[in-house]
Order: sequence, then C-alpha cells, then structure tokens
Amino acid sequence: MHWVNAFAMIVLIMSGLGIYNDEAIFGWLFFPHWMTIGGWAAEHLLWHFAAMWLLVVNGLVYLAYGFITGRFRQQLLPISATEVIGDVRNALRLNFAHEDLTIYNSVQKLLYIGVMLAAIVQVFSGLAIWKPVQLSWLTTLFGGFQGARLAHFLGMAAIAGFLAIHVALAVLVPKTLWAMLTGGPRVNPRHSQPAE
Repeated sequence: MHWVNAFAMIVLIMSGLGIYNDEAIFGWLFFPHWMTIGGWAAEHLLWHFAAMWLLVVNGLVYLAYGFITGRFRQQLLPISATEVIGDVRNALRLNFAHEDLTIYNSVQKLLYIGVMLAAIVQVFSGLAIWKPVQLSWLTTLFGGFQGARLAHFLGMAAIAGFLAIHVALAVLVPKTLWAMLTGGPRVNPRHSQPAE
C-alpha cells in the first residue's frame, strides 16, 4: 500500500500543479511544465481523477487495516511533547538513532498522523471543488469554492513537504530505504506478540 500511495500522490501532485496553473490561486506563483502531468487542462484533470480513485481506494484499505488490526494505536500512540522536543533536537543535530525500524519516534508519529489527516482533508476539499453545487454543504464548510481550492492547495503543499522529509530521512538512514524497498525489516517473533 505504501508504494501505491506514493505513486498516486506523486501523480496527484503533478497533475494538480497543471490544474493550478490553469487558474492560479496566487497570481505570482506558477509551476514549470516539466513538473506537471498532462499537456493541457483536460489531460491534467484526467490524470488527477485517475490517481484520485487509486488513492481513495488504497487509502480506505490502508485505514481499515490500520484500525482493524490496531496497528495505528500500537505504532502511532502515545505521543508526548517532551519526546517530540527531544526527537526534534536530535534530528537537527543529524542524530538519527534508529536501531529498531519497527518503532517510530514521536516526530515520525506526528508526521504520519499529519499526512493521513492532510490526505483526508484533500479528499473532502477535492470533492468540494469537483462538485460544488451537488456538495454545496461541503463547499460551505471550506468557506466557499475558493476556500476549498486554498485548502486543497495548502494540503498538497503539506503532503509534498512530508514526501520531501520522508525521502530525505530515508536517504540519511539508508537501512530504512532498504526496508521500504523489501517490504520492511525482519521482525523478531517475540516483538510481534501483543503485550499482555
């Protein structure tokens, strides 16, 4: 599911930049053609909708799996402010102690929760933009059509930022990249048993 999400998000971002260029929110900000997928407005939209369905279906399976198995609760909670501050300090010193890849530090937990929430906002703001009349109640929640567009753009920026940090950290801690490519680290059966 990781690589399907990554592929879908990259296609969504690149096609979304093309859509953005067709009707820019910020008049001073445009993206070069090489960063976009599709040659013109309709192609940008077709790529965007195709990747949107892929992300939604894969994302729903991922969320269902995470909640049903208790993985989210086990991997992403609890989070303490003290640990966040300590982990940020360590990261700024480029001290990435990551002996056990199956345990996330507090910053990783926050980033993963944040990107999941951003993806959910993306889905709802995207629906508000796609069907502003049929889903007028949803569009209203975002403060109107332009508010939904702004939320969608800012959500895309947050996800792109997450991807950049995610890739940079994987490069700085190469064994995490290898684990992502091979399906994860070897897990000791003792660690996979639920705590009593």
